[in-house]
Amino acid sequence: MIHYLFKRCLILLATLIVASLVVFVTIEVVPGDPASFMLGLNAQPDTVNALRAELGLDQSRLQRYLSWAGGLLKGDFGISYTYRTPVVDMVRDRLGVSLPLAMYALLLSVLIAFPAGVLAASRRGGVGDTAIMGVTQLGLAIPNFWFAMLLVLLFAIKLTWFSAGGFPGWDSGFFVAMKSLTLPAIALALPQASILTRVMRSSLLDVLNEDFMRTARAKGLSKRAALWKHALRNAMIPVLTILGLQFSFLLAGAIIIENVFFLPGLGRLIFQSIASRDLIVVESVVMLLVFAVVLVTFMVDLAYAWVDPRLRGAR
Repeated sequence: MIHYLFKRCLILLATLIVASLVVFVTIEVVPGDPASFMLGLNAQPDTVNALRAELGLDQSRLQRYLSWAGGLLKGDFGISYTYRTPVVDMVRDRLGVSLPLAMYALLLSVLIAFPAGVLAASRRGGVGDTAIMGVTQLGLAIPNFWFAMLLVLLFAIKLTWFSAGGFPGWDSGFFVAMKSLTLPAIALALPQASILTRVMRSSLLDVLNEDFMRTARAKGLSKRAALWKHALRNAMIPVLTILGLQFSFLLAGAIIIENVFFLPGLGRLIFQSIASRDLIVVESVVMLLVFAVVLVTFMVDLAYAWVDPRLRGAR
């Protein structure tokens, strides 16, 4: 197991190095000069050159990459071109919104998908199975931003149970802050719960047809006991994979939802930084999200061995 962990850590490190190169090169080739954008079209060339030197843009791309990558290793994300503040402080403030939102949406997705997937698999071909699959198809078909606007119209404008947008901050109280994240979390959780329900149902159906399930029933276990005691744990491998991917998506891919609800999260920060050509912010935030994706994938891979003892023996 130690050899396996060491090997996985090396793969994680190599992935981060390659990802940093890809992120830096991709953003650098985007047309437009940040200094010229900040000073406007009528700026004098000397003024533009002075600002480029101040921002470090007069250095070669190799020097800028090494300086940026070295700063990331030390936890220094650089200074924002636009706001002239440390990027790490901006990320810390926005992460306080995006991370709870992603965890909230993932929790809602799990609470919906697990019972629905188990019920659909245990009632295969029945009315319950057909109804659940129909609802999940609808959840996959409805765009989450459109569903978010429907939630705002119903619960914020008509019923006035929730605010239409904005984030009051954690200083206003935990429940007040979580209440402001409820509608965005529901909008994000709908398509994820639909996907997870289908994966859960499919994985359970595969396990229910295995020989050990028939043996468990032959030994006297009821259908429900065999399902919860033996089938569920053996069906968790693909479900864990989807959960890891969903958390990464919820953390990095909530740009539209954050703009619909005016949430100051990481997605909106990336969108604003791209619009203002604040390249150092874009590079650093994207690398942080890449690290989160790689780390979650690594943790999910370790969870495989905990869920399925056969994998521990193989490794």
